[in-house]
Amino acid sequence: MENYQAGPFLDQINLPKDLREKFNIEDLPQVSDEVRQYIVDVISEIGNSHFGASLGVVELTVALHYVFNTPDDQLVWDVGHQAYGHKILTGRRDRFHTNRLKGGISGFPKRSESEFDTFGVGHSSTSISAALGMAVASKYKGEKNRQHIAVIGDGAMTAGLAFEGMNHAGFEKDANLLVILNDNCMSIDPNVGALKEYLTDITTSHTYNKIKDEVWHMLGKISKFGPDAQTIASKVTSALKGSLLKQSNLFEALNFRYFGPVDGHDVIGLAKVLEDLKDIPGPKILHCITRKGAGYKFSEEGNPTKWHAPGVFNKETGEIVKVVPKSPEPPKYQDVFGHTIVELAEKNDKIMGVTPAMPSGCSLNFMMTAMPDRAFDVGIAEQHAVTFSAGLATQGLVPFCNIYSSFMQRAYDQVLHDVALQNLNVVFCLDRGGLVGADGATHHGAYDISYMRSIPNMIVSAPMNEAELRDLMYTAQQENMGPFSIRYPRGNGVMTEWKTAMKAIKVGTGRKVTNGEDVAILTFGHPGNFAQQATKELKEIGVSAAHYDMRFVKPLDEIMLHEIFSKFKKVITVEDGCLMGGFGSAVIEFMVDQKYTSEVVRLGIPDQYIHHGTQKELWADCGFDKDSIVRTAKKMIGLSQEKEVLKEKIG
Repeated sequence: MENYQAGPFLDQINLPKDLREKFNIEDLPQVSDEVRQYIVDVISEIGNSHFGASLGVVELTVALHYVFNTPDDQLVWDVGHQAYGHKILTGRRDRFHTNRLKGGISGFPKRSESEFDTFGVGHSSTSISAALGMAVASKYKGEKNRQHIAVIGDGAMTAGLAFEGMNHAGFEKDANLLVILNDNCMSIDPNVGALKEYLTDITTSHTYNKIKDEVWHMLGKISKFGPDAQTIASKVTSALKGSLLKQSNLFEALNFRYFGPVDGHDVIGLAKVLEDLKDIPGPKILHCITRKGAGYKFSEEGNPTKWHAPGVFNKETGEIVKVVPKSPEPPKYQDVFGHTIVELAEKNDKIMGVTPAMPSGCSLNFMMTAMPDRAFDVGIAEQHAVTFSAGLATQGLVPFCNIYSSFMQRAYDQVLHDVALQNLNVVFCLDRGGLVGADGATHHGAYDISYMRSIPNMIVSAPMNEAELRDLMYTAQQENMGPFSIRYPRGNGVMTEWKTAMKAIKVGTGRKVTNGEDVAILTFGHPGNFAQQATKELKEIGVSAAHYDMRFVKPLDEIMLHEIFSKFKKVITVEDGCLMGGFGSAVIEFMVDQKYTSEVVRLGIPDQYIHHGTQKELWADCGFDKDSIVRTAKKMIGLSQEKEVLKEKIG
């Protein structure tokens, strides 16, 4: 255990029952301060973690565990960026310094990690549906007093799934469900859309606040209510809102009882409100106003997006520690995308940019700044992003729909039905394709090669470097291309001089990178760089390896594959994607269909969920880094009898 010092109150809390049994409500502000300081102390040193979201819900977290009998009462955190305080209070304080490190605790709630993590999360907007399922199950089993709480941010509330859950919950009038809306006007980037404006109207409404004060004052004078007059007033105020104001009609139209807005940083007030809400049956929503990064001066005063996940920083000065490279570094693939789409759009007025709430994460913010009328952040709404892009395409425009690979899974039907079936020219730029590192299993882009190549009309491609990314983007915006998928990984490319002149690539053609005689290495995307390194190392020990950068998994370069299988009896395929149905599978399908009989070994992500670690650690564990390619080639030609240890490593 690292020597991180907990405050005197926090040091006494190993589980939430300690919070409930050892402390009075008046102690909660100090508990909150100590939890916040512990988060700052640890994250400032280990980096590699989210930050601002957890600081913003410290008081809410303390109040929830103080009032509710967790884990018997079921607490579901949406996304999980904000669950660090929850982890610290639920038996994981001593391991918190291992957060998001290989072998350490997950950065997100995870059922296998703790009974207090009631639902595994990572993607947004799942909490209401999950908590409702738990509430209905409790009702069915006769567990009348069990509470079910979903904590969801205003950013996550924009997704259709959140509204689907609320729509159903309003019908389940006996379900014991409390939705807490954590409203800080942020997801990772600032929130957009009508819901944001609606929530802002509620929180700033002079009419509402005037009526609330008048009702409170009036009921305080009515003697027949006795000493509980103002407690009743808080409930009556909520009941009157629907008729006195229009602001809360959205939630009440869904049969939710709306309470708030309340100060999300008043821990004593929160505890009292939550205690009251326990006695009110049916679906209800508590609207809490919070500040992302609250309680730490530099995150409150600085850029909230920057403090979402700042890395290592000096907690005394707020200075974010950046390692200055000794020589120029290649750019991030996302930045190559961001600059290239602006270049293309300057020459082609049909190009539009679309992203679901990740303009800085995918670098579409460059286009949003340069061409604000042609780039759209549609909020956390991947399904809408795809169908909106399809609508643009029907009118002759060429939308570049940029979505993280793992989030594109949420819009698969829209890709199939709204884009591919109609053969529309939507360009899907799938950022974070492959293993992403510390975010772990919920965020790895392991499946897009497999799920995209199974769709009719879809072109499926991946660049080996920055120049190929630019060329593929240039190719995709040509006339009558139809659906076009380009996937690239998280992190840096390999070219310091990357602003190359763009040219079209003939769809379905690969390129030979290195000649060889003993074994052929076929790669798809960025792992081609691992193969380049491997061929050089193999050459030093007398192994002649040919390397082919295939570029397209659909359509495959069949001319090149005929050449390969006619010449080589030993073939290795390499991909940063799942082996089930991926690039290697496509190559084997071709081989079988054409009646070739070469020995093929596929390297990629095995058929299991891969947990968190650095990208390099995970590439090695999954067996498709440079050393794994060398080891495989040596084994295939009989130079080594090394035993496979991948299953042990992944463990």
